[in-house]
Amino acid sequence: MEKLMDQISDVLKKAFVEKGYDEKYGEVALSNRPDLCQYQCNGALAAAKQYKKAPIMIANDVLELVKDNPIFSSITAIMPGFINMNLNPDYIAGYLADMAADERCGCDKAKNPKTIIIDYGGPNVAKPLHIGHLRSAIIGESLKRIGRFMGHTVIGDVHLGDWGLQMGLIITELKKRQPELVYFDENYTGEYPDTPPFTLSELEEIYPAASAYSKEHPEYKEEARNATVQLQQGRRGYRALWNHIMNVSIPDLKKNYDKLNVSFELWKKESDAQPYIPDMVADMKARGYTRVSEGALVIDVKEDTDTKEIPPYILLKSDGATLYSTTDLATMLERMKLFHPDAITYVVDKRQEMHFEQCFRCAKKTGIVPDSTKLTFLGFGTMNGKDGKPFKTREGGVMRLETLIQNITDAVYDKIMQNREMPEEEARAIAAKVGLAAIKYGDLSNQASKDYIFDIDRFIAFEGNTGPYILYTMVRIKSILAKYKDQTGADAKLSNLSFRKTARERGASEMALMLQAAKFNDMMEHAYEENAPHKICQFVYELADAFNSFYHENKIISEEDADKKEEWMALILLVLAILEICIDLLGFEAPDRM
Repeated sequence: MEKLMDQISDVLKKAFVEKGYDEKYGEVALSNRPDLCQYQCNGALAAAKQYKKAPIMIANDVLELVKDNPIFSSITAIMPGFINMNLNPDYIAGYLADMAADERCGCDKAKNPKTIIIDYGGPNVAKPLHIGHLRSAIIGESLKRIGRFMGHTVIGDVHLGDWGLQMGLIITELKKRQPELVYFDENYTGEYPDTPPFTLSELEEIYPAASAYSKEHPEYKEEARNATVQLQQGRRGYRALWNHIMNVSIPDLKKNYDKLNVSFELWKKESDAQPYIPDMVADMKARGYTRVSEGALVIDVKEDTDTKEIPPYILLKSDGATLYSTTDLATMLERMKLFHPDAITYVVDKRQEMHFEQCFRCAKKTGIVPDSTKLTFLGFGTMNGKDGKPFKTREGGVMRLETLIQNITDAVYDKIMQNREMPEEEARAIAAKVGLAAIKYGDLSNQASKDYIFDIDRFIAFEGNTGPYILYTMVRIKSILAKYKDQTGADAKLSNLSFRKTARERGASEMALMLQAAKFNDMMEHAYEENAPHKICQFVYELADAFNSFYHENKIISEEDADKKEEWMALILLVLAILEICIDLLGFEAPDRM
């Protein structure tokens, strides 16, 4: 469905062309002075230089052709050459009716759908999810949903960290504690036990203990490095331990991602890239891309046009061990072979920007990824506490993700029970939905690249630019629909309602709500193209705000004019449908009451 802005621009462009001007000057934008008009065209100002003519004269030329067009309720030329427009309310009502007739509310799918892989999540196994994993999961999940809604094939990959030094540290610590375990006997040739030699809680304690010990004992860290190399080279006992670690860790990771309403199509790991590494390295050597630097195998990725230092990309360490750089490159190779994606997007902490700049250059230079495949690094900022420093527990540690979710949910539950009485089971269920909305909206409403303050009190507020406010607005609409059914004995359905039964005056709040709803498909296009869930958040906040202004100024259910009431019901049903699409794209849902 053509965007409303494009429909208006088409009218202006044709007029510019008919008067002998380039059509590019007919582009229309939202007015930056909504107190004066709804839309504006500033093309006459830009055209004046090319055509050596006063801009107001150009504007009046165009106005002569469009002043009687029924799309406008008013259109005027204002000094020094602005064209200000207000739309005919019946025209907007007709546009909304077309939106309502489409299950996607007027948002077209891509004409040339792409295959896109989104790399988000990225936790290391053997460690619980903590708040440092929150942003990648929330942003990545939203991008995946947005891409799919726009008609693309989008594949989410958790990309687990299971092949680095942390594995060697766990193996070394386990050997220190239980040296008698059969996994450490290099002469053992039998089958290894099916039962792991540790529980999840024990495993989660082992890694931080090993990491802390290695910082004070260089020989221990060297032993862990050696264990990592032996694991990567296929030592049987270490591979068996690795399998135990995976089998214990992954179910817990899935459980916690489920709590965030985050899912992945691929549960790939760094280690999945290992089979590709030997041939990849041999091929790069054979084609002359590599050189040895201080014992390590590297590829130069610096370009003559660079104004900053871009270090060489390290393929192998001096001891032959692989690094993140090796597995990231081999993972790209695997993704190209398995999925042939048109684009790969990495949702990662912005502090890793240099690593991915090197990685992307290396992938393009060596032909692992063709020039036609778009590689995007979406670096996100830090989630900080009210003190402006990275969010911590009261004890100064890193908070577990499940603890954060529970704290928010409990706070919402307390708020619900303060305001009304309801069964505890229902209140808990509502608190879980509202709490998740508070977390996700609180994060996604910020531009991804920026740091933000994680303020629980603000995020769970039922007023202002928050997730609970959006949900409360939706619940309010559902309540009106329920009252309408009680009053008429029938469900309100868009297919049975009219947006323009009779010509009538429409109030300012109704017009504002109609115009905001009409922006949906335009907003979605920008949110997708710019990888910007925050644009959806801004839109739904403005839509919810416009609805609440309309609600407070009009007695919807008690309206005596049946035609007007029907148009209003159609409008709020469409608003609800748009809000439901949007919050699903943000990764949460609304309860029926709050």
